[in-house]
Amino acid sequence: MSHTATILLLGSGELGREFVISAKRLGAKVIACDAYDDAPAMQLADGREVFSMLDGEALRAVTQKHRPDLIVPEIEAIRTEVLAELEADGFNVVPSARATMMTMNRDAIRDLAAGELGLTTSRYSYAESFEDVEAAAGHIGLPCVIKPVMSSSGKGQSKVESEGNLRAAWDHATANMRGDRQRVIVEEFIAFDYEITLLTIRHRDGISFCDPIAHRQERGDYQESWQPAAMSEAALEQARAMAEKVVMALEGEGRGWGLYGVEFFVRGDEVVFSELSPRPHDTGMVTLISQNLSEFDLHARAVMGLPIFGDEPSIPAASAVILADRDSDDFAFDGLAKALALSPNVDLRIFGKPITRPYRRMGVALAMGEDTDDARALASVAARNVRIEYRGDSD
Repeated sequence: MSHTATILLLGSGELGREFVISAKRLGAKVIACDAYDDAPAMQLADGREVFSMLDGEALRAVTQKHRPDLIVPEIEAIRTEVLAELEADGFNVVPSARATMMTMNRDAIRDLAAGELGLTTSRYSYAESFEDVEAAAGHIGLPCVIKPVMSSSGKGQSKVESEGNLRAAWDHATANMRGDRQRVIVEEFIAFDYEITLLTIRHRDGISFCDPIAHRQERGDYQESWQPAAMSEAALEQARAMAEKVVMALEGEGRGWGLYGVEFFVRGDEVVFSELSPRPHDTGMVTLISQNLSEFDLHARAVMGLPIFGDEPSIPAASAVILADRDSDDFAFDGLAKALALSPNVDLRIFGKPITRPYRRMGVALAMGEDTDDARALASVAARNVRIEYRGDSD
């Protein structure tokens, strides 16, 4: 593919922003799309289009307008049947329309992994009403996890310890779902030792992996990640085998080239498949400091048909999120100098989001260390030193 490829980026958040940087370094022209103007990736792209990705007619019109060489989804909530039609018309959807369609919905990817491929997963059931939730929880047992079949960054997810909390979990899931499908997955709670993201790259020369990334979540959203995760060789081999199997199964009509974030629960030497995203993963932001080529560099190289030379090694490093705590469109960041003065091994990424919301991720602190514990501690302190000042706020 020409290095001057035109890329239509669907979704322009912080992950898209870093992808734009990586793609433009390789000579690509990027048109960034999102439902609101001045989204993070738009600020760096060559052009922008503002529309809902669930508006099929608008998606088709923008594609016809720009005639991109590559259509690169960055979010889950997209009118995927239109992507399939565009792919049939000759447009190159990354990694493929099938992959986007299957992974947009947790039910589709879970059925593929557990049913067709026979991967180890938690026990699960689907529910489209509160009565279905009660029945599913009765079958699976408590504690269980309830989450929308379509959401992002863990939104709408709850761990339910008792029957009395089922209604609140159902309400939370349906209030935070994306798209237009009122359906949730009720799954067995796995008492795991830790959870990982295994970044898996399908490229012109085969399959490559990054070192596993461990992460910690709150409210279903990632708070910190660190790499490399300490895993037994047996567990790592299982995770790699399962990741390759599911990534290859998603290839569909497209080439399937791109980076996939494959999530697993790990308990001793046992590995349980959780989810998959056919794009850079939020927990993978640690690769901005831990690897020579970040997950965004690797995704750009893969989708543009450029060489990737085997697995990407890492050094001990960590990321910690910088969160907002209220709604505002008039704010500033303070403490950047204090955070960066902690160590030459600290770096920051401020995402450029135009508004804040409670718990919204506004930036990330990155740190290298002698080991991952050292890196985690340093990244956490750096993140706490960055404060969001809300102007006109007397608090």
